[in-house]
Amino acid sequence: MPTDSHNGNALYRLQHTLQTGPERCAEPPAIGASSLQEALSSSAFDTAATAFVLAALEEAQAPLLWVQDRMSRREFGRINTPGLTGLKDEAHVLHVAVNNARDVLWAMEEGASCAGLGGVLGEIHGGPAVLDFTATKRLVLRSEASGVPVWLIRSGDTGGLSAARERWRVSTHPPTPHFYDPQAPGHPAWQAELFRARSRPPGTWTVHHDPSKDRKQDRLRLVSQTRHATLDDAAARERTSHAG
Repeated sequence: MPTDSHNGNALYRLQHTLQTGPERCAEPPAIGASSLQEALSSSAFDTAATAFVLAALEEAQAPLLWVQDRMSRREFGRINTPGLTGLKDEAHVLHVAVNNARDVLWAMEEGASCAGLGGVLGEIHGGPAVLDFTATKRLVLRSEASGVPVWLIRSGDTGGLSAARERWRVSTHPPTPHFYDPQAPGHPAWQAELFRARSRPPGTWTVHHDPSKDRKQDRLRLVSQTRHATLDDAAARERTSHAG
């Protein structure tokens, strides 16, 4: 029931906006699951897929193995490990630079068999013939046997056959507006389309990443784009109406 106070009326209008119609959000996928998952860039030179995967792995409690082929380094550069401030102290990055996709897959298989790792991340540019269904199936089997999450970032690739349990297409999205100053830069956000999955229906989410939050579910929040306005949209409308 609405209250007489200004704050009470604002809260009531916000709740009414979010609760009208069917459920606002689809259930967010478990993007940190222990199996092979793939992230594809939606456009050239877009590093959103890399940022998305790092956000998914930031809860790792052990070192991460990161393998890049030569073309990935040429297109996107080498990683700057001191800049990975969102990871836990235990999750320092072991960076391996190799020449071709075959070596990336070999290193990823070896890493996926090591239960002492917190995750394995591989980058392969283009769609080389060696990156086929059989190669990805080997990664799935090793990851699920050891319990180590494995992510494969495929840039410059439309995505051929793959045994990956979930396949994402990620692009940049306008950042979350700063709560107190809409003109200030907010926390990063991405658009993530789950276009193929074994155990859940596909969908498209806006992914908001705020590493300063205390709870895990608040640090990486997925809001469905398929049917209804998001919480951030409704909150922004409330702030605009108060400012007017």
